[in-house]
Amino acid sequence: MTLNPKTQSIEFGGPPGVLGLALGLPIFTVFLNQMIRPDYYIRGFFYNFDFAQLWNGIKPWHYYFTRYDLWTYYIVWFVSLAVLDVILPGKHMHGLALRDGTKLHYKINGISMCSTLALVLSARWILTNGQMPELQFLYENNTDICIITILFSLVLSVFCYLASFIPLLRGNNGVGTRERILATPGHTGNCIYDWFLGRELNPRLGPLDVKLFCELRPGMLLWLLINLSCLHHVYLLTGKFNNSLILVNILQGLYILDGVLNEEGVLSMIDVTTDGFGFMLAFGDLTLVPFTYSLQCRYLSVSPQVFSPYHMGSIIAVMALGFYIFKASNHEKAMFRAGKLPHLKSIKTATGTSLLCDGWWSLSQHTNYLGDWLISLSWCLATGFQTPLTYYYSAYFATLLLHRQQRDIRI
Repeated sequence: MTLNPKTQSIEFGGPPGVLGLALGLPIFTVFLNQMIRPDYYIRGFFYNFDFAQLWNGIKPWHYYFTRYDLWTYYIVWFVSLAVLDVILPGKHMHGLALRDGTKLHYKINGISMCSTLALVLSARWILTNGQMPELQFLYENNTDICIITILFSLVLSVFCYLASFIPLLRGNNGVGTRERILATPGHTGNCIYDWFLGRELNPRLGPLDVKLFCELRPGMLLWLLINLSCLHHVYLLTGKFNNSLILVNILQGLYILDGVLNEEGVLSMIDVTTDGFGFMLAFGDLTLVPFTYSLQCRYLSVSPQVFSPYHMGSIIAVMALGFYIFKASNHEKAMFRAGKLPHLKSIKTATGTSLLCDGWWSLSQHTNYLGDWLISLSWCLATGFQTPLTYYYSAYFATLLLHRQQRDIRI
């Protein structure tokens, strides 16, 4: 068997398509954030949309390479989390078997990571008498920091692409060579396509697994901080909180912490087992997640809503239903894969694996996706019906899940 087979199926229209996405998605993300600012935000069905406002405040590209305060802010955040990820205690486990028969070692330390972050935030609150200058800086420079993360993703993905050509520096792979294990979707030989999809399957920097780290640490936790910065901004401005903003912070905070604290579940996801780490994942993890998933909080910080207890209860019910479906269906699948539910019906696939078709999975091919989407809808409902812009995430997430379902079928 060939250790690194060539890519057989091209996605996104090949090199021209991925180049378009690599240029278009960052611009689209910046424009989304430009439409929700303290000095300008979309109202109603985009009736006050002004194209000139999309560029208002955006500087020439070379300006962002010399904003050392922005780079220092983000690099300190990224590197600090990377160091903590390596040194904090956690549970040691192995991932799924790779193509060469080996299994990578992982340290699962989401609990200690979240605890450390909570302690740091608490200490800063006390030391600054609630001023939290780091959160103020994040709120006031939201779009500029978004652009910095795009540039950082570009640099990181280029570094990972070039490193994929360097033989293993220490030890051999499972077949006795120094060849790196490449990702099947990103091994075409075309530099643009492979850079975008990711050429190496699991790039590592010493003990740090770059892909898993970016998936769960700098982007997810920055999303949490952006939400908190919105809450903090409103508090400094008015001396009080509106219940809708508190609700979104709690609902999204629970989702973020659940993902970070249950990171072992990510080890069997397609992002880790199949995809390489290229610009697609780097940009998605470091920019798209924190700067588009937080749009609900950003909007409520400039256009607050106050809901009745019944309205709040209905939103919580949608979130609870989605969370229950998501967790219960995923738990059932995990138990089946572990051989603990042998009585459930399944179908043998062409690759020899068993496809669960009983319990939750008799209702739909991806019941967990339905639960995940209902969770996303609850966050959007918490902004009321002020503008369709705040429902962007739910529409985007539905498209993402449908695309992922089609990929699951092919793989």
